[in-house]
Amino acid sequence: MHTYIFLPPLKGMTGGVAVLHQVARHLVSGGFPVSVVPREAGTPLPDGVPVCAWGELSLSPDDVWLVPEGWVNALMPGLQAGARTVVYVQNWSYLLSALPEGVHWPQLRVSFLNVSEPVAWFTQQVTGRGGPVLRPGIDGGLFHPSPAKTGSRTTDTPIIAWMPRKNKALAVRIRETFEARRALLGLPAAQWTEIHGLSPQGVADALRRAHIFLATGFPEGCPLPPLEALASGCVLTGFSGMGGWDYMRQALPASLGGAMPWWPLREVPWQGNALVAADADVAAAANGLELAARWLAEDAPELAGLRAQAAATVAEYTVEKQQEAVWSLWHDAAQGTVFRP
Repeated sequence: MHTYIFLPPLKGMTGGVAVLHQVARHLVSGGFPVSVVPREAGTPLPDGVPVCAWGELSLSPDDVWLVPEGWVNALMPGLQAGARTVVYVQNWSYLLSALPEGVHWPQLRVSFLNVSEPVAWFTQQVTGRGGPVLRPGIDGGLFHPSPAKTGSRTTDTPIIAWMPRKNKALAVRIRETFEARRALLGLPAAQWTEIHGLSPQGVADALRRAHIFLATGFPEGCPLPPLEALASGCVLTGFSGMGGWDYMRQALPASLGGAMPWWPLREVPWQGNALVAADADVAAAANGLELAARWLAEDAPELAGLRAQAAATVAEYTVEKQQEAVWSLWHDAAQGTVFRP
């Protein structure tokens, strides 16, 4: 059983491609035969992983052909060869959008692998097929709190980190609402910092300096920036994108707009770790920012609880945990118990 991982024709690194790279490297380290298959020259490649050129791809029925959702045409080599074709659903919102008109997933001989529990639920709802969950892992050596965040700390000028590429217009509305409330109530000014176009080290440094992270991405599969913010000691506010509920648990009171999902949540060993508004709810997201700023200014006892729950969350999303999950899943695949539609 050889695993071939399709790399989409993207010139830059994305979160989804980074996860594909992680999976490939874990398979190499576990001794599983694996190659990445870039569709075009110039595609970012993972270090230490064999590369198979697109034109040289030759699949057998026992091979695993792993393709991220949204690239339906790339499934054809696996389907034509009768290989074990696996769709890795990294964002629920793209699972259906790329299908040709009149084509439905039950018509295709594929298995599904999901990046989070909410994504697995959605996949089951729209395809009738379940599938295992393989979550991303974050580098604890890169994303960790500054020493100042590990103990008691007050601040009159909170630093709020945000990502303008994630629904920028809504993020600007949230900022305007928060600033209007701040001026009206006479609260101290906040400092805003954009996270955009930075290296992984640059992102980690920015999150370590920040006190609050405003997540404005939706839809999402299992969003990494909010998880990295939790690992960096930030108070997490904003949207879940649906997929964020794999690890987000509500700490924003309902009276301030704290939202709860209507789909089932899995049991986890942590509790409230974020101030979560419903996706696109500007007023509730601004309330979350205001509450976080107040807690920081007052060194409120709620901060210690949030940080403890965040640490418990992050401990389950390490690169080491991801590696263990990959090895376990591919051991099952070698035994023929998964990736058999």
